[in-house]
Order: sequence, then C-alpha cells, then structure tokens
Amino acid sequence: MQPCKVGTLHIGTGNPVRILGVINISPESFFKQSFVRAENVYNTACRLIEEGADMLDIGARSTALSSPPISVSEEKDRLTTALAEIKDLPIPVSIDTMYPEVLKAALRFDIDCINDISGLSNTNLARVTQDSGLPAILMATNTLPGDAISFEESISALRQTQNRAEDYDIDQVILDPGIGKWSEARTPEADWELSARFEELTVFERPLLAAISRKSFLTTVHDVPPEKRMAMSLAAGISLIQSGAAMIRTHDVRETKECIQTLTKMEEYRL
Repeated sequence: MQPCKVGTLHIGTGNPVRILGVINISPESFFKQSFVRAENVYNTACRLIEEGADMLDIGARSTALSSPPISVSEEKDRLTTALAEIKDLPIPVSIDTMYPEVLKAALRFDIDCINDISGLSNTNLARVTQDSGLPAILMATNTLPGDAISFEESISALRQTQNRAEDYDIDQVILDPGIGKWSEARTPEADWELSARFEELTVFERPLLAAISRKSFLTTVHDVPPEKRMAMSLAAGISLIQSGAAMIRTHDVRETKECIQTLTKMEEYRL
C-alpha cells in the first residue's frame, strides 16, 4: 500500500487508524445538531482535537439529497469566514468542496488537504488541486458524485478516480468508496454490500476512508433520525476498521477514539 502524508500526519500502512473530525458549517445539513456557526469554529476545532481528532474536515455545503442547494459564492463565503477563524492548529485541516472557485479561495489560508467528492471529475478542480501540491481525499465518482449504484460500479468508479489522480500527478491520495445515498438510485442494500465487501477495496493499494457517520442506510437497522444513529455508526465503523479502513470520518470523535483504543487493546492480546 502507498501510505499518504497530510502535513506531518501519516495515514495507511503501519500507522494507527486516523480520525477525521467533521466541522460542519452548513445549516442545511441532514444532521442539524452538527452545525457549527463561524464564530464557534475555533472552539469546536479545539474540542475535537482534545477528544482525539487527528485531522479536521471543514465543509460549507450539504450534499444530502434533501438539502436545499446553495450558490458557489455562498459556499466560498462560508468557508473563508470559517478558515479565517482558525489559525495555527496543531493538526492538519482539509476542506470539503468540489468547486474550483471555492478551493482557490481556501488556498489563501493554511489548509493541508482537499476532500473532493467529485473524484477529480471536474477538470478545473483537478488542475487547481494539482497546482496546489496538496494531498487529496477522493471519492469514487464516474462523472457525478456518488453515481455508482452497485458494488461493481463502485469498483469501476474508484479505478477511474485513481487513474485521474495519476493523470494529474497527485500521488498523496486517500480513497473514499462513497458509502451513502448520493443519488435517488442508490439503495441502502448497495451501501451495506459496499460496507460488507470493504476489504476487497484494499486492492487499490491506497489508504481507505470510511465515511459512514450517521448516514441514512443505517436506518434499515433502526429507523431513527440522525441524532440517534451514533451507536450504529460506531458499530459500522468498527467493522470497516477491521476490513481495512485507514481513516474514519466522524461527527463523534471522542466515542470513535474510544472504539479504536479498545480495538487496539484487543489486538495486543491476540499477538
């Protein structure tokens, strides 16, 4: 496997499972309790670091199907306002966007990674990413974010995404298989299959991101709102770690950290 380095953080082979803590500055988010106002971003970042986050992911646009759209200008304004509030954090920061205008604005600040759910399918964003020299988290995408609706299509989309990274000489990469309802055609069964067969994705020899925090496919176990899905998220996350996930993206940093510590202790006694 080719490990990925983000700032001073090493992700992948031989390294602990890393925690990517979510800072959500989109009030349209499907998980309303996760919304952070700009003036609270710094304190939230400090809290997540204290709870055990290895890296922070800041997003200003909700991609949930039920969320109302916002303009690129609004996303840019939200993100730059938030980034202006955080300086000199001791861990890396990634920004979650699929628009080159937003990325260009974010690059004026001290960011360390790009989280692109479009998987470099936007050529303008791919060029900006290439020019930045930053590592990237790239989601499985053919032409539109989350357009893979089966396990086989997810494999194909991951292959295309990885090929694009190579075409643009982006060698520090974390792959995101794209679990979640990104389109109306996507079913919970497809997400469960992708989760159950997660280990097969290690064939790409890249660190894998498990981004399943409080997502809707979990409601086939218990049909509850996002506010009550933490336990299911943690259980799914444990399974994905055991199947090869190198990083967990989560709203629940402290609880995820405790799960990882417990798994690590268990492994000590299996040696």
